Amino acid sequence: MSNVMTTRDKPRKSYTNLFAIVCLAFIAAMYILSNYAPGTILDSPNLLIFKTVFVSIVLETMPFLWIGVFTSALLHVFVSDRLMKRMIPKNPILGIIAASVLGIIFPLCECGMVPAIRRLINKGMPLYVAITFILVGPIVNPIVFWSTLTAFRGRPEIAYARMGLAFAVALIVGLIIYRFVRANQMRVQEPSHSHEHDHHRDNKLVTVMGHAISEFFDMGKFIIFGAFLVGLLQTFVSQADLVALGQGQGSANALMMGLGFILSLCSTSDAFVAQSFVTTFTPGSLVAFMVFGPMLNLKGVLMMSAVFRTKFVIMLSAFVIVLVYVGTLALDYTFLK
Repeated sequence: MSNVMTTRDKPRKSYTNLFAIVCLAFIAAMYILSNYAPGTILDSPNLLIFKTVFVSIVLETMPFLWIGVFTSALLHVFVSDRLMKRMIPKNPILGIIAASVLGIIFPLCECGMVPAIRRLINKGMPLYVAITFILVGPIVNPIVFWSTLTAFRGRPEIAYARMGLAFAVALIVGLIIYRFVRANQMRVQEPSHSHEHDHHRDNKLVTVMGHAISEFFDMGKFIIFGAFLVGLLQTFVSQADLVALGQGQGSANALMMGLGFILSLCSTSDAFVAQSFVTTFTPGSLVAFMVFGPMLNLKGVLMMSAVFRTKFVIMLSAFVIVLVYVGTLALDYTFLK
């Protein structure tokens, strides 16, 4: 009985801490707003920029998050653990190729990848295959390829370079994880639901909706928080100043990777933003923006941190940073020269 009471007390403590933080933030906001005349804060240009960025990111990502959570719920209800284990080849190269094919079949944005991948891992998908799917899926799919070709219709090699580099980075990272990462990297291992299907066999739609709604609220808070941070960064960090820093060969690639991380654009539309920098930056740096951003961005890292252990997310981020940076420098001197 004491164990039950101890377990129940833990969430109560965390909610108390969260409530205290919210109260302190509210008090700080009230103190800051008290320095302004009534109504002037609402007309602030910075506030208008923040609201525009915040709302646009939320509206852009929520449909893809819904697709992801419904995919996750459908996988939970209709795909058995045994079937999932049979579908993934045991050979690591074939497994990574299978993950790439999944990206083509299920063209999910990075916002919808994480909830779907969490369900697939719990059903038996190997970690290296899942990470490959997270990295390559948002980029190597027909929708993104078509949008990139449309944006760079005068230079189609940029679209091919984007697809090729994304696959190469995902392949290398997948092989590294296969070779060196053995321990379970999930933050919370979901309990088995083998008996749940028996209770809902006659009403699987209810089960799908229940899991989808649960996943939506679980992942949605990270979308909101990520959009909030992106809004602050885009409001108070001048893009003109960032562009001025990226005039060098290597620094341009690093800068565009940073912009991809901060802006957190959807992979289906980021090519048109990259195209606006075509006269300012090198082709390799544009590819860096379009490969690194979908693989690692602010809201995506927050979502991954909720599913995987922090050390693993840091290690994964380090591998992606190095491989994308080196790969785009090589593209500048070879294929995109």
